[in-house]
Amino acid sequence: MARVKYTDSDIDLMARMMRAEAEGEGRQGMLMVGNVIVNRLAANCGDFEGLRSIRQVIYQVQGGNYSFEAVQKGNVFYNPARSVEKKLAKQNLDFWREHPSKYALWYFNPYAACPPTWYGQPFAGQFKQHCYYEPQANTCEGAYR
Repeated sequence: MARVKYTDSDIDLMARMMRAEAEGEGRQGMLMVGNVIVNRLAANCGDFEGLRSIRQVIYQVQGGNYSFEAVQKGNVFYNPARSVEKKLAKQNLDFWREHPSKYALWYFNPYAACPPTWYGQPFAGQFKQHCYYEPQANTCEGAYR
């Protein structure tokens, strides 16, 4: 059973985002980013309450900007999805979860050491250049489903 409901177009959209955000970090890095996307949809809490589709997660606007920088700045995001990324996206949607992104709802590349918190959320771990952050304890039960 899939972690969230999805369509073929969701696989394509998610694959494009994973590549745009983490192609330089290899397959594992792209899976980590994909996991955050799925977590945001599954969580249904905080900043991500009410999101009902992968498309809504990808194109979510917060503070006047898209949540994912690649949507407005990344020409890679607007390239067609490749089969390798589609396969990875489907893995995320169906079952894949690993530390440090296992329960993470946020990530970013600080171009320095990872700070211990990100907007008050605790640091979960780092994979290559990306730092991953989970919700504070007892604030988002859905992130742990």
